[in-house]
Amino acid sequence: MKYPTPPTVIPLDNILPDEPLLMMGAGPVPIPPKVAMANSLIINHLGDTMNAVIEQVKTMGRYVFQTNSPHVMGVAGPASAAMEMAIANLVEPGTRVLSICNGLFSKRLAEMATRVGGDVTILNAPDKRAVAAEEVEKLLKTGKFQIVTVVQGETSNTVWNRDLIEICRLGKQYGCLNIVDAVCTLSTMPMEMDEWMVDAIITGGQKGLSSIPGVSLIAFSEEAFTRISARNSPMAHWCLDARLAHQFWHNHSYHYTAPVSGILALHEALRLIGDETLPGRFRRHAQCSTALQRGVLAMGLKLLIEEDSRLNSVVGIELPETISADQVRHIMSQVHKVEISGAFGLPIVRIGQMGEQSRAPNLFRTLHALGSAMRAAGGKVDMPGGMAELERSLASEVRG
Repeated sequence: MKYPTPPTVIPLDNILPDEPLLMMGAGPVPIPPKVAMANSLIINHLGDTMNAVIEQVKTMGRYVFQTNSPHVMGVAGPASAAMEMAIANLVEPGTRVLSICNGLFSKRLAEMATRVGGDVTILNAPDKRAVAAEEVEKLLKTGKFQIVTVVQGETSNTVWNRDLIEICRLGKQYGCLNIVDAVCTLSTMPMEMDEWMVDAIITGGQKGLSSIPGVSLIAFSEEAFTRISARNSPMAHWCLDARLAHQFWHNHSYHYTAPVSGILALHEALRLIGDETLPGRFRRHAQCSTALQRGVLAMGLKLLIEEDSRLNSVVGIELPETISADQVRHIMSQVHKVEISGAFGLPIVRIGQMGEQSRAPNLFRTLHALGSAMRAAGGKVDMPGGMAELERSLASEVRG
């Protein structure tokens, strides 16, 4: 056989920037050195060492989810794969689903439910607002629904569903299982699976947990897993079959070759959360996000979402019509080595406040880069005022 000439490729050293970028967008986020070190290791995906790691991941997962449920599992894939695992296992053809939609990712849950044959009704929240529990109850009274899907925080437009606890209570009252997307919120703000009556909860490694992309976490309540075990129709997704995954995560049995490096990274990320404690972590995130928001406002910019519906873990910032969000982001990346996110058709930029992003040095560097890029793009901002307010806010929190 005559082999073709190998392709000419550019080495990664010539592609990656000389100076690492500070990742301050909507994910992935910077990871701690111990997480990075764990991600560089390879161990056997079966055997005693892996079993010990898995047991601790489950225990720590129960802590961050705030649940006593034994049905905690990792997912070899992005948070969207964990979303699909929850939907595909709990929604059978004809299952009546109420999907509460605030934006792109909550609509993704509705689309997934439709694809597996669910009878989906969408409740669209008002633009830039959280959905009201009263509106949810109106539909629950009439629909005989079996599943409710809802996001705690809509990453795409930075809306926080502040009535989540009441929505889940109503779901239970009307005989539903509650599926909650906590992808950008878990460990950044309170989320209590058992107390809030959540039946399936989803998160990604690359956001609040400060781990790597591509390995996610999911937990099912006892009621949800009982329904999965007794489902009538075949599960279309072999890799995402929760019953097969359960064999690996709970019975030390083979499913497929697990992403061992990613699970080791997740182990260390969860361990660091436990060291900080959830109350301490929530406090740090609230302080840092509030300080950043105050700094942005003092600079003369506007926040997209009103305070009562505003997500703290991803902050949406409106730009003047004359300023290109892409240009601002390009300048921040190329000149200041800080990367933030754009949005999905919205005239905003988004700054992440998840995990390692929520550290004072990162806030100062990011706000300065934003202000400088705005000026370079032709905008008018009060950079000294913004930086001073950021410093004032952080200092007041420390004194408090």
